[in-house]
Amino acid sequence: MAKKEIDEPTGVETTGHEWDGVKELNNPLPRWWLIVWYVSIIWSIGYWVVMPSWPGINGYLHGMRNHSERENVTEAVAQLDKARADATRRLLTAPDMQAIESDPGLHAFALAAGESLFGDNCATCHGAGGQGFKGYPNLNDDAWLWGGSLDEIRHTIRYGIRSGHPDARLSVMQAYGSSGVLQRDAIDDLVHYVRGLSGQIHDDAAAERAAPVFQDQCAQCHGPAGGGDQMLGAPNLKDPIWLYGGDAVTIRETLWNGRGGVMPAWDQRLSEEEILALSVYVHSLGGGE
Repeated sequence: MAKKEIDEPTGVETTGHEWDGVKELNNPLPRWWLIVWYVSIIWSIGYWVVMPSWPGINGYLHGMRNHSERENVTEAVAQLDKARADATRRLLTAPDMQAIESDPGLHAFALAAGESLFGDNCATCHGAGGQGFKGYPNLNDDAWLWGGSLDEIRHTIRYGIRSGHPDARLSVMQAYGSSGVLQRDAIDDLVHYVRGLSGQIHDDAAAERAAPVFQDQCAQCHGPAGGGDQMLGAPNLKDPIWLYGGDAVTIRETLWNGRGGVMPAWDQRLSEEEILALSVYVHSLGGGE
């Protein structure tokens, strides 16, 4: 047997390993560390016995407690649905928004559920507070492309806009430039006319030249005075609210290439009561109609 070597400066036995003249000391592990390690091993073995652990061919070991978080969540959701059943029934049978608002408890229930649904499904595009972004409507103002009544909002959420659903909202902003309907000069003049409708700085002469073009190409949707039409989803061009922007460059882009944003249909993802609660919440953001 090889003789043990003791490191003179420390008085500790070496392991026999040496690198570039540096010898490895055989220091023992701290006692507290060993105790924690042994306890952890014993605890893990006990946990395997008591709690669900190893997967098997046809399932997994359920353990002595037969504990299942999946079953606990399912039971909790069922209890929650049972507790909400009466409020859900009253919400679905409410004839109109006035009836919901006249019942403080029901209105609070709808707003709470709607706010949660909005955060999970709508905030990505419309913002956490419904403030919207470029191309995504601001739901806090009182401008509604398709109408702001509870029924109109519910229809939009249920079927979407240009979503491909048979009952989806559908409108078309024509690409007047890229399709060759209008020449570049006519579109430039039309930009000034549209800016003039909302009281922005514009060239009066250009706007005057574009007036007959607007009546010929745009008035059938936006109205002779540019006030818009909710039946067609045509925006009001006289107010300062712009979905994509009201500067000359953006308006020209809209006229040249058209616009066609998509609002998905939620009828296959959300239940009827969820759609209604979400409609109530969206209605409350901008005051509705």
